[in-house]
Amino acid sequence: MAPDRIEREIVIAAPLDRVWSLVTEPGFWVGEGDPANADLREGALMVSEHGDYGQFPLRIEKIEPQRYVSYRWASTFPGEEPREGNSTLVEFTLLREGDKTRLRVVESGFAELDAPADTRRKSFEDNIEGWTTELDELRQRAEQLPV
Repeated sequence: MAPDRIEREIVIAAPLDRVWSLVTEPGFWVGEGDPANADLREGALMVSEHGDYGQFPLRIEKIEPQRYVSYRWASTFPGEEPREGNSTLVEFTLLREGDKTRLRVVESGFAELDAPADTRRKSFEDNIEGWTTELDELRQRAEQLPV
């Protein structure tokens, strides 16, 4: 069976509202986005630019402020708008733990990508590495911001 799901969880020494603002910032995990033009509503489409890999349109699937947000993106198909067969679902769940925040990320749908098995596997493996890097960077940003 093809790998389909990446799960990561970290605890960040920062308040939930700070982590939420970073998780909903366009492009936080892929390239650059424009926070001034962020449209944080279900169905909204944002585009992040990555100098080496191109454009990545992201569609907000579901949003529960301060608790949960999910995006669909076509990381295996840069430049394409996310749709069935070309995209994975990225889910962020936030939970307050005293003055810290537990952040859980799940990315799923690799097995259903319309791509050869080796391409799906490479995308999965690249994103495993990517989430480790992105969550470490997110933690550092959140913990370094002034209170």
